[in-house]
Amino acid sequence: MFDEVGFPRGPDLGHAVRVLDTFVYCSRAAEGVDDAEVDRIIEWSQRRNVERDITGVLVFGSGVFFQWVEGLPTEVENLIAILYGDPRHYDIVPLDRSVDERERLYPNWEMERVGADHIRAVLNDALESAEDDNNIAALRRILKHLDSGPLETLGRR
Repeated sequence: MFDEVGFPRGPDLGHAVRVLDTFVYCSRAAEGVDDAEVDRIIEWSQRRNVERDITGVLVFGSGVFFQWVEGLPTEVENLIAILYGDPRHYDIVPLDRSVDERERLYPNWEMERVGADHIRAVLNDALESAEDDNNIAALRRILKHLDSGPLETLGRR
């Protein structure tokens, strides 16, 4: 997944190291959320994230979202509140949250959509390390959803 165009490959990235908050989660798309709606989400996020200095990626496929966002801690905290209030998805499972002094992983991506080829592997890895019962249950529901039909048709229900 991280061999996509734009993903940094070397230690000398030429970007300033600073304190960044990272939030990684997965969720299920609500009824009616399709590729066109996700494209609108990406367009809106790109405009807003420039103002907020947030970068990241959004993976959408088979009715499942996986997102990595990074930025200043106050901005990421505000975004998390927005994400939890967004009716376009549910079964939100936080996979990682950290605040570190580091370079951005996605320095030029205000929000980019990438393919969902590896989403099942990412979710299985998350399930193996999950400790919270609610997260475990939600991850199992998401994986069950992925297993319920051909991947190209799941997001169309």
